[in-house]
Formats: sequence, structure tokens, C-alpha cells
Amino acid sequence: MTTMLALLRRFDADERGNFAIIGAGLMTLVVGCAALAVDLGTIFTDRRKAQSAADLAAIIAASNLSNAVNAATATVVQNKYPASSLAKVELGNYSANSTIAPQARFVTPAVGTANAARVTLNTQTPLYFARYFTGKNQYPITTTATASSTALASFAIGSRLAAINGGLINTMLGSMLGTTLSLSAMDYQALINARVDALDFLSNLATRVNMTGVTYDTLLNSNIKVSDIIAAALTTQQATNGANAATTALSTIAQATTGVTTKIKPSSLIDVGPFANLAAGQKPKLSAGVSVFDLLSATAQLANGSHQIATSVNLGLPGIANVSVLATVGERPVGSGWVELGAQGASVHTAQTRILLSIQLAGSGPVPGVNLPLYVEVASGTATLNAVSCGLPNVGTSRVTLAATPGIVDAWIGGVTAADMTNFSVKPNPPAATLVNVGGITVSGKAHAGMGNTTPTNVDFTYVDIQSAVKKTVTTSNFTSSLTASLLGDLSLSVNAGPLAIPVPGIGGTVSGILNGATSSIDQTLASVLATLGIGIGQVDLWVMGIRCDGAVLVN
Repeated sequence: MTTMLALLRRFDADERGNFAIIGAGLMTLVVGCAALAVDLGTIFTDRRKAQSAADLAAIIAASNLSNAVNAATATVVQNKYPASSLAKVELGNYSANSTIAPQARFVTPAVGTANAARVTLNTQTPLYFARYFTGKNQYPITTTATASSTALASFAIGSRLAAINGGLINTMLGSMLGTTLSLSAMDYQALINARVDALDFLSNLATRVNMTGVTYDTLLNSNIKVSDIIAAALTTQQATNGANAATTALSTIAQATTGVTTKIKPSSLIDVGPFANLAAGQKPKLSAGVSVFDLLSATAQLANGSHQIATSVNLGLPGIANVSVLATVGERPVGSGWVELGAQGASVHTAQTRILLSIQLAGSGPVPGVNLPLYVEVASGTATLNAVSCGLPNVGTSRVTLAATPGIVDAWIGGVTAADMTNFSVKPNPPAATLVNVGGITVSGKAHAGMGNTTPTNVDFTYVDIQSAVKKTVTTSNFTSSLTASLLGDLSLSVNAGPLAIPVPGIGGTVSGILNGATSSIDQTLASVLATLGIGIGQVDLWVMGIRCDGAVLVN
């Protein structure tokens, strides 16, 4: 025991070998510091390189979404990484919405058309000193990058005015707005020619109704009086075009609608798409120039709601003694505006429209006149943004493609009632109508004609077309003759004579002759009434007002 204690005391007092022990400890510390300095530095450097490669791959993928995987792979290889390091390429939708958390703005898989790509890159970097601690020779590095491309267009559907008839427009437009108008054809032509920017109009509308500082979405989904909408349009017209004939005409309309309390939601007028969360007044780099008349007409249709428009028409056409009109304009499909700012896949729709023309035709021989009830229903037409081709760096080569489907036309000669006009859930199937009643003899008739094309037609707009806001018309492919001629070709006449009736030889043939002789005049009357409501028979008008093309950019 004494010997053991002595040995311990000698060991404790012996200072030989201390440097070796300290050196061993310091060596471990030196290796650890080297691992920290060299290996961590290498990891950070290689991570930056990998992130740069992922960023480039995401940008290239977002610029070529139809071939994103191959485009990203080629970029990765060009940056000296093996193709196998590209773990995945995800396509999705990116929304630059400040109200959404940054990590939630990219959604995959894409809903509709993708506008962004997310790239994940897996690489490894060698370990030099740290492998003595980790037991591994490589350190895995995973990097991701998301890039979004901007290819937007503003476009619209409907609103036409092939021939200006001041009296007819005054009556129908005034009826829809709930007032009385007395503008001339020249006034309306000035309104057609005047153009304003839709977003400038919305900014002025926000100021008018004291909603500055709110988002476009809040403004568009508010119930706003028609009088305020027209007043905002007047402010925009004055600021854009100064004091001219259009300003004077619109001022007259604004004064006439001062007392109108009808309210509408402007979202049925204009859909700002991806800019919904911008503050009203902020101007994105996408124009949307519209005709003042088109803006006024679309507002009037919305203001009318599903109420009936009743008026008379006197176009001075041969064979027609008098025409009374009963029209009903339905609501646009939910979520659809008349003007759309959006990306590929965005759509706009016309409103479903029903018209009943009660036409009194001048008679001939024993038939003093023919009463012709002509009912026409035009279903909603659609225009969808099919493609935005960005001609970068030469923007002059940019193009926009819209897919247009005119509304299906359903027409009858028959006893359609006023109640039938407002029930949009059911299509009328009217009984035969009495066309002639002479001396106890009645001539009844019923006819039906339908035409439509459910296959969309692609319409291209060049950059020049866009700058000029050229309107293009798509007609149903099976619309080969006049609607009136189609109806008369299907018309079945029935002659009924009462017990005291005086025989009228050939009365059926006389009635047919009167109808056939007035075919052209009936067509012109129908076209004028429809045009005043902004639609055509089996046709749809559309135009592109602006295009925005930004190269793909990183968004994370």
C-alpha cells in the first residue's frame, strides 16, 4: 500500500511528457478548427454554386413551361452538374399576393395553366477533415428555386354597333339605365370613337365613392350606384380626351342618370385578374383601353338586370308597318366580367339575351296585314385567352390568341308570352301564333330554327391589332343563311274558318308571299335591335387591348 502511494506521488510530481499530452489535445483542436474552416467553407461555397445553378434552372424552366424538365436539365448540365442531380421540376401557379405567406404563394400541381416552376437540385461536396468526426466522405446539399413568368393580356367580348340609329339607342339604352335619353347619332359615334383606360376609370370610381386605399377586389365587389359609375366614366373621359363631343354627350347622360339609384357590382364590368389585391389607383404594366360607349352599354345591361325593355322600332323598312320590342338581358355567368385582365385560361362571357319582336307586316290583296311574333334567344358567348406569345426582345412580334364560341341561337315564330321572357331556367316551346284574322278566318303558324357552334374558333391578334384595339368577329360555322329565311323555311301554316267565315281563296299562299317578301326587312330589324344590345346573330365580337410580357424571374 505504501509502495502504491509512493508511485502515485512520483507520477503526480513527474512533469516529463506534458508537452506530448498537450500537443495531442491541441492537435485534436487544430483538426477540428481545420474541419470548421475548410469543410464548412467548402460547404458554403458549393451551396452557393448549387443555388446559382438551381436559380438558373428555375428561370429557364419558367421561361419554357411546355418543356420545363428538358430545359432545366440542360441548364444543370451546362453548370457542370450531372443530369441526375436534378431531383425534380414542379410546375404550378405563383401568386404575387402580399396577403399570402411567401412559402404559400407557389401552389403545385398547377390549377389550370401553370405560370411558374420550382426546381430541386441534390448535390454533394467532399469532406476533408470533418470525415474524421462524421465518418462520411461527402456532405449532401439540397437547394430549391422558384421562378415565375408573366404573360398577361387584357381582352373583352361583345359590344357592337354596326349601324347607328339614334332613336333606337336612346329608347333601349335609356330604358336599361332607367332614364330618358335624346342624343343624336353623331353623339353616339363620338362615344364609340372615344377611348379610356379601364384601370384609370376604376381609380376615378374609387375616388368618386370614397373608397381610396382599398384593393381593386374590394372596390369591384362593392354595390355602387350606376350614377356614380357614369360620373366616374365622365371624369376619366375628361382627363383622357379633354372637352370634345364625347365628353359633352357623356355629360348629358350623366346628368340624366343623376337620380338613378340602381346599384351594380363593377366586377361584372371589369375583372382585374392577378391585380385584384393591388390598391385601387396602382397601375400595373398592362393597359386596357375601352370605348366609352362600350363601357356605357355594358353598364346599362348590368343596370337593367333581368327587367324587360319595352319599346317600339321604326326603321322605315319596306313591308313593315310597325314593330314593338320586348327584350330581356340576363346576367353574365358568375365570376365573368366584360373586360378581363389575366393569364392563359382566363375567360369572359356575354350575357344571355331574349328578344320578342311583334312585327306588323303590310298586307296584300285580301289580307290587310300579318302579325308576326318573332322570338330570338341568344345564349352566352365565350372568349378564352388561349395563348400569349411574347416576342422578346422584339415586342412587336408578340401575339395573343383567343378562343371564341358564339352564343347558340334559338328562334321561334310562335306564341311566346312576356312571362316566358324572364324565366331563364326554361327554354320556351310556344304554341302556334295567330298571324292573320280576317272575317272569321284565322291563319296560324309555328316555326323553329336553331344555329350554333360549340367548337371554339381560335382568333389571332398581332401586336398591331392590339395597339389599335381591332375588333374581330367570329360567326358560327353553320350560319349559312338569314335567320328569318331559316324560320320561314320551317313555317307551317294552318288556315281555320269559322261557321260564318267568308271563304278567301289562296289566303295561305298570300300570307306566305307577304312573309317572304319582307325577309330582308325583318332581318335588318332584328339585327338593329340585337346590335343595340351589343350582340349579333350567331356571332361574337372580341378584341385585345393590351399585352404584358415579362421574362421569368425568381420569386423566392
